[in-house]
Amino acid sequence: MLSKNQIKLISNLQKKKFRYKNRLFVAEGVKVIKEFLKSKFELSALYATADIFIQSEKNCQIITEAELKKISNLSTPQTALGVFKIPENTVIKHKGISLALDGVRDPGNLGTLIRQCDWFGVDQLICSLDTVDAYNPKVVQASMGSLTRVDVIYTDLPSFLQQDQRMKLGAFMDGESIYQADINAEECILILGNEANGITSEIEMLIDQKVSIPQYGEIQATESLNVATAAAILTSEIKRKSF
Repeated sequence: MLSKNQIKLISNLQKKKFRYKNRLFVAEGVKVIKEFLKSKFELSALYATADIFIQSEKNCQIITEAELKKISNLSTPQTALGVFKIPENTVIKHKGISLALDGVRDPGNLGTLIRQCDWFGVDQLICSLDTVDAYNPKVVQASMGSLTRVDVIYTDLPSFLQQDQRMKLGAFMDGESIYQADINAEECILILGNEANGITSEIEMLIDQKVSIPQYGEIQATESLNVATAAAILTSEIKRKSF
């Protein structure tokens, strides 16, 4: 049976201030939890409505479906919930291809971006301090375990870009077509902006080259692409150019 203190702690982890106060976050669903269990992340507690993990994880506690519903962030809880420790900041690598986010706020977008980094072999995602927290339950869920293979690092983005020597590409509506742009695809940082406002003027000043995705529709009434969709197209072409 879950204690009141356990329920209170896990419920509080839905909020950023409590996640960082306790250095803990929540992952839900058997598939996602298994990804974290076989990664560098350290397990703090594990709860399940069946003995899925009991043979291999001594910290697993069997609970009822009603108890799982009390601590779950999902409208339909998924059998198991794990509590993991938030790791210390990873050292930034100033080489290869990285993605940088300037004020991305939607948890679903960040989770998808993390998953896309994993797909394209980009192991480092640099985030401005006002980008949504990677350990937000919705981000963890949307990343589908890819958070275990992509380092998400929060830093003062302008300072980071000033210090990094790699080519800095910014995603803009009026940029040069990514398919025609002459870029250093092996050593670059692709920067994407806020969903509503794009890249800030402060970051724009630090960008070496603006790139865009051509719009082929006849009417061309769509204002822009979703940030995660744009990132996938741009990253795919950058990786293709790097071969």
